[in-house]
Amino acid sequence: MVERENILTPDTAQGLAIDVLGWLATDDEKLGAFLALSGASAGDLRERMREPEFLGFLVDFLMQDEATLIAFCDATGHAYDAPQRARQLLPGGDVPDWT
Repeated sequence: MVERENILTPDTAQGLAIDVLGWLATDDEKLGAFLALSGASAGDLRERMREPEFLGFLVDFLMQDEATLIAFCDATGHAYDAPQRARQLLPGGDVPDWT
């Protein structure tokens, strides 16, 4: 999915997370690291990618390493800030308002 506009919706945020999964699937080492961290098996991925919380975890995994984040954005055409903005729209990603 190439981001065509600067505004994300919950649906496009989920689409970005699915893009993360597709991108991870092209790299056995990164996919293996994600599976080990998430506790999911390769067979779980089709079912779990329908869970908004799991999609949030995919984006969290991507954002934990700047080089990985940049590589994903370069490969998929997403803006560098799109994963962070998408994460805010997925469960558990809302930024608290302390004012």
